[in-house]
Amino acid sequence: MQIGPHTLKNPYILAPMAGITDRPFRTLCRRYGAALAVSEMVSANPALRHDRKTLLRTDHRGEAGLRSVQILGNDPRDMAEAARFNADRGAQIIDVNMGCPAKKVCSKAAGSALMRDELLVFNILEAVVRAVDIPVTLKIRTGWDTHQRNAVNIAKIAVLAGIQALTVHGRTRACGFSGEAEYRTIGEVKQAVAIPVIANGDIDSPSKALTVLKETGADAVMVGRAALGQPWIFRAMSQTHDNSSSKSPEYSEIRELILEHMEELHAFYGEHQGIRIARKHFGWYMDHLPCNMNCKSGFNSETSALGQLAYVADVFDQMIDLGLA
Repeated sequence: MQIGPHTLKNPYILAPMAGITDRPFRTLCRRYGAALAVSEMVSANPALRHDRKTLLRTDHRGEAGLRSVQILGNDPRDMAEAARFNADRGAQIIDVNMGCPAKKVCSKAAGSALMRDELLVFNILEAVVRAVDIPVTLKIRTGWDTHQRNAVNIAKIAVLAGIQALTVHGRTRACGFSGEAEYRTIGEVKQAVAIPVIANGDIDSPSKALTVLKETGADAVMVGRAALGQPWIFRAMSQTHDNSSSKSPEYSEIRELILEHMEELHAFYGEHQGIRIARKHFGWYMDHLPCNMNCKSGFNSETSALGQLAYVADVFDQMIDLGLA
């Protein structure tokens, strides 16, 4: 799959997720085979441009692979400026968010709320495309609700504006993340435009990824929540795609992966914030391992970086002693 001058090595992409797809997590997912890992969405609000949180979300220092930054807003001028700002900071692809269903985003006429104003969609996309000399991509939903599925119209508008790839989440804004994703609309979008189309929504296993690729004709799939606690899912998808054997990593590999991830979080955010962020990631890892809730609460009670690392080592030692690992 091609996005402007960039060729992706496989059709498996990490979705942008607020509070999750920071540099440490993107790095892990790329190591395990994600062809592209998109940053957390960042606001185009000029007042937040130099905010510490915004700068961390767009920090690419030492980051290998394609650097894609997702921007969020509803003003064409602000979005264009945000695109230029992030291109100057090292972004190689700008992704425009018109798919976020969160109430606090849609109440400000941003995210998936923009799909109700097709003229504004064009104006924003055209402004962003003109502002930078790197590829611009777009992420949308199938529509505002089941009575307003206009993803095909938005896709055609995106092509006119110069968008070079399009991701479609198989739910409407009204669906949020409930119910099952539907892929028929994604297939209709693929048939309607010549640019690459990426399918998103409920892609949680190698077999599901292959099924969605086949059903929709999409060029790639985007994996979100299924990557939490198991970044190796991208390796499994790539192996299945290539008809090679796929197996889960050994516990020794997972142990080292978690320890490295925790250390990177502590270094990236600083110890105080890194400890807090590590807690949710540890919980997601344990969801895929033989660990009970006491295991999670014990980790959450640790108040130092060294304490968290020691706790991870102890957990795996206990699993070995119990014959679980």
